[in-house]
Amino acid sequence: MALMRMQSSASEWLAAASEDPRACKREWRFGLTGVALLPAGRLWDVVIVAEELGRDVAGILEDLPWLRPGPVLWDARRSHVGFFVPPGTASRCLAPGLRCAGKGAWIATPAPHHRWGSLRWLISPDGTGTLNQPEVLALTLKRAAGPPVLGLSG
Repeated sequence: MALMRMQSSASEWLAAASEDPRACKREWRFGLTGVALLPAGRLWDVVIVAEELGRDVAGILEDLPWLRPGPVLWDARRSHVGFFVPPGTASRCLAPGLRCAGKGAWIATPAPHHRWGSLRWLISPDGTGTLNQPEVLALTLKRAAGPPVLGLSG
């Protein structure tokens, strides 16, 4: 029962980025692909990195005992990983090897509980609005990739 409530609140939170949250949830549930396009820049931006680095960083973030990581989306077809960060972070994304999606960009997103297929959550949204902290993400990317990597700032 608690798991269903958590999935429901995560769906509500993520769908709130859409202009039509009900249509978004319908697409996740009944659409051919189960994927909805959501605009970046309203509730979150996305920092996008290469797949290997992104998977390493997601693992490190999950293992940090004092930190609750934000959502992390893996796109196996495009071989990249996206870290959901506070809106406005994309405008400070200044490092080689990083792409950032902010206002005006669209992100293909599966339902929050979706953990299979070529587009899946490595770390699902938790429904509370928790996002990855840019400063922590920058340090973790630097640690995982080795210098020099990053120009994200808080």
